[in-house]
Amino acid sequence: MIIKGKAHKFGDNVNTDVIYPGKYTYMQLEPKEMAIHAMEDISAEFYKNVSMNDIIVAGKNFGCGSSREQAAACLKYAGISAIIAHSFSRLFFRNAINFGLLAITHPKASDFIQQGNTLEIDYKSGIIRSKGNEFSFSPYPELVQGILEAGGLIPYLKDKLTK
Repeated sequence: MIIKGKAHKFGDNVNTDVIYPGKYTYMQLEPKEMAIHAMEDISAEFYKNVSMNDIIVAGKNFGCGSSREQAAACLKYAGISAIIAHSFSRLFFRNAINFGLLAITHPKASDFIQQGNTLEIDYKSGIIRSKGNEFSFSPYPELVQGILEAGGLIPYLKDKLTK
């Protein structure tokens, strides 16, 4: 599968309180409402500038902080399809995959890619393309690819259990 989208660049230590502010954590919001609050403490206009399949590019330790799954969910609901970072918090990384959000650790690509660049990610082949450059990464195992293609762990399991 190939993902094409525009890069939204962020720095190091973007924590879950900034990705999805804590004041919304215990509110039952619909996905569209959650999307509006994605990254609002860093970029108040983020949700207005995101198009379907866009990609976040970040520095070290993306998703650090609390383990709130809403951080991954709000990004997906906003239209983000993938995140490329120097590194991820382990909990955020797993939550991202569980929500069908591709998470790729790639410091060189993260450093090279700039805000607004058009990106193409072929996650089955393990290639990121930007401005004529290619960055290779190890493709995910078939199981993880299945979770991503299903749109997350719950849709994946529902599909498997109904067959």
